[in-house]
Amino acid sequence: MPELTTFSELPYVRPDLTRLESDYTRIINGLQDAATAADTLALVHQWNTLRSDIGTMHSLAEVHYTQNVADEHAKEEKNFYDAHMPTVIEWNTDVAKKVLSSPHRAAIADACGTLFLDRLEQSDKTFAPEMKEMLIRESDLMNRYNEITASAQIEIDGVTYNLSSIGTLQINPDRSIRERAVVAQYAFLQEHSAELDDIFDKLVHLRDEKAKLLGFPSYTEFRYIEFGRIDYTSDDVEKFRAQVREHVVPLATVFRTAQAKRLGLDSIHLYDEKLHFADGNPIAEGDHDWIVERAQRMYADLSPETHEFFDLMQKHELMDLKTRDNKATGGYCTSFPTFGVPFIFANFNKTTHDVEVLTHEAGHAFQAYRSRIYSIPEYRWPTAEACEIHSMGMEFLTWPWMDLFFGSQTDKFRFYHLQGALVFLPYGCAVDEFQHWVYANVDATPAERNAKWKELESIYMPWRDLSDVPYANQGTQWQFQRHIYESPFYYIDYALAQTCALQFWKRSQEDRQLALKDYLKICDVGGSQAFLDIVKTGNLKSPFDEGTLKEIVDSSYNWLKRHYGHYL
Repeated sequence: MPELTTFSELPYVRPDLTRLESDYTRIINGLQDAATAADTLALVHQWNTLRSDIGTMHSLAEVHYTQNVADEHAKEEKNFYDAHMPTVIEWNTDVAKKVLSSPHRAAIADACGTLFLDRLEQSDKTFAPEMKEMLIRESDLMNRYNEITASAQIEIDGVTYNLSSIGTLQINPDRSIRERAVVAQYAFLQEHSAELDDIFDKLVHLRDEKAKLLGFPSYTEFRYIEFGRIDYTSDDVEKFRAQVREHVVPLATVFRTAQAKRLGLDSIHLYDEKLHFADGNPIAEGDHDWIVERAQRMYADLSPETHEFFDLMQKHELMDLKTRDNKATGGYCTSFPTFGVPFIFANFNKTTHDVEVLTHEAGHAFQAYRSRIYSIPEYRWPTAEACEIHSMGMEFLTWPWMDLFFGSQTDKFRFYHLQGALVFLPYGCAVDEFQHWVYANVDATPAERNAKWKELESIYMPWRDLSDVPYANQGTQWQFQRHIYESPFYYIDYALAQTCALQFWKRSQEDRQLALKDYLKICDVGGSQAFLDIVKTGNLKSPFDEGTLKEIVDSSYNWLKRHYGHYL
């Protein structure tokens, strides 16, 4: 790997398409003519290196763009990939076809594992050259969604907020401030409703068209394969959602009732949902630099492996955590495989979420750092639901150090965090069921989509009172969920992973070192195993197994009653 420097000094070079095409042609022809297994494996290795180099430059361009969506140069580079990555995908598919049909396939399986070939077969099923223009249009539409949400300028009491920074007002103990913040946020959504509806409608039809082109009955089946879900089906997911409806929704309703009592309210309204304590939510006692400095101490204590990792992230400036104008909303982790390092992107907004998002994305980044040794791109990251075990698991494994951030508020934080993990599950399932409905009803109108979301809110979040926020009451809340626009069917991964992460939480209460040992195991396997095999490697129970969810939910609730019954 090249010598590592700070993020701002990482060299970015736009790929030369003419040279790339020549490299791909050489590899394809070489695989066609390879006389020996050794020759074939050498070409596969060259292909993996080529894909890693392209992926690194693509990731750099994406980060630069999300750091400032108004930066014209960054936008130009992103547009380059949006326009030309479909061609690169076509070249990769052509190589994959040669690998899959190689007379030396058995040798490839021995050297790379059968999962590598399974992943190539999945990729082959979800791409055709005729899709290239569709992929470009899809990227353009998603970019426009990001530009709209990143451009928000919401003025309240003479101060301008974006969609990240306004979160501070939504946890203000003054109810009138919370209400005005939420009403203003939805006013922004309503102002852009026509364009947001148009963007989503075009995305839904485009994705359906893409799936039908390849012979899939709907986008749902296409997406499950594209997402690498080889060891479970949409039927398994529906059974999981049913368990959430049966075992978690009633408990979450109990939590919301207790929340209203703590706040001195008769019931919880939409603008109350994010405030959990009358005197304010637990918030880190310092600013961005203060939080990162304490995180460095935390990871030094957690294990030698996390110490090495976080020192590297700090030394090489591989985190962008401060919110600012024109910065994309949300948080994510990506990696630059050529340099062997991950990168964390987030928007600190002086809420409890600052510490949660740092530990969450650090879990992703730690796994990516541990998996940097894999030369096969498919093995550096597992599928999404396994990735989220790393992130959510890290949130719980760092519990012993939360006093560094929250001091006297640490008990409040632990209650807030564990309760929040449970309350999230119904919302995560509502998002997933909504998407299944959307892609089964492609021609639904915007009003029908909103009506469906409102129906699902009544099922999964029956406590939700939207009466004081009329536009939210129309069933529009889903439009704030970036995954629905950008990464359909992703969201159930958080719910599945949370069921596994809660098992790490429970085990860490009993034997933290043993739980950490198993956590390291699942980080080290990267994507070299399928989801349910990773679950087994971590000595966890499958979230699809009958009783797994109920057991961990009951354990969590009983622990909360024992330790923090006064909050309930």
